[in-house]
Amino acid sequence: MTETNTNFDLVVVGAGIVGLAHAYVAAQRGLRVCVVERDAACVGASIRNFGFVTVTGQGAGDTWRRARRAREIWGEVAPQAGIEAVHQGLYLTAFRPQALKVLEAFMATEMGEGCELLGLDEAARRAPVLQLDGAQGVLYSPHEMRVESRTAIGLLARWLAEAHGVVFRFGEAVLEVATPRVRTSRAVLHGERVAVCTNTDLNGLFAERLVPHQLRLCQLHMLRVQPEHGFRLPGSVMADLSLVRYHGYSQLPEAAPLLEQMRREEGESLAHGIHLIVVQSADGSLVVGDSHHYGAVLEPFADQRVDDLILRHLRETLKLQQATVTQRWVGTYPSSASTDCLIDRPDDATRMVIVTSGTGASTAFGIAEEVFADW
Repeated sequence: MTETNTNFDLVVVGAGIVGLAHAYVAAQRGLRVCVVERDAACVGASIRNFGFVTVTGQGAGDTWRRARRAREIWGEVAPQAGIEAVHQGLYLTAFRPQALKVLEAFMATEMGEGCELLGLDEAARRAPVLQLDGAQGVLYSPHEMRVESRTAIGLLARWLAEAHGVVFRFGEAVLEVATPRVRTSRAVLHGERVAVCTNTDLNGLFAERLVPHQLRLCQLHMLRVQPEHGFRLPGSVMADLSLVRYHGYSQLPEAAPLLEQMRREEGESLAHGIHLIVVQSADGSLVVGDSHHYGAVLEPFADQRVDDLILRHLRETLKLQQATVTQRWVGTYPSSASTDCLIDRPDDATRMVIVTSGTGASTAFGIAEEVFADW
């Protein structure tokens, strides 16, 4: 049945996780919501990632707080929307003594609540697939949750439509927003409020307002790897390189000496923005990454050398007999040097919300609640 109503309490531009989070929060408040998406389905950053809802390691303050709240909402929403929690928890192996010092410092912060710093015997018992030769210790966090992002976004959208009456207009570009008027390529909509969640489209709606923020694009290399039959991860996996990238660790004073050591020992990996994340899908395959390359525009060509570096870190971190790459892809998100999330207010009834740190899956629900609380 074709939706003919064009009057809504909220129009959301963009059906990625940030847009869907705003649609969910609005629907929870009883608002009539329409989501407009230029593509026939969500095919951007929200499905090209790990599906890794990360709390531990997020930057202290707003990002960590938003991630904690978003994790709670994911836990409530996922079973209702038919989204499987493929696995939970995080194991981060410290291979260098200085990396262990960073973990010890992290455990002393409020962000370490609920986490454990495991000795090698206990880590081997809980996670026998970890490569622990020469390791110093392992951080375990119970807070993380992993969903299959390729299917989770579509399932979330379908649930919002079926259970909450959210109207979706796919394959329809928004050409102009002058709240309450929203002009699309197919219609003129009326929205008492408008949330613009357009991710990497930095030259479209309200582009002039983005100029002072000096946003750029970040591109990731991602791999799907088939391990040997029966290989099971007990949770998501990271290692030393994550400690100099994730702000919850890297902004600790103890991280500075580790970064200097990593520059000497892993300079090429740092130059490509590589840090290891490994998660597992229900079919047993591993999603592995990632790298970070920045620019105003990014070439659509993936360098094999970057993938080789990622795979080396994979083999150094896990006891794998087989690691066959079955898929390769790139993801792109907007990046800022000064903030993890940009919330701009073109007027009282309009908000532009752009996650600028690659943490959309981990923070979007928390961000959306804050946007509506401020509204």
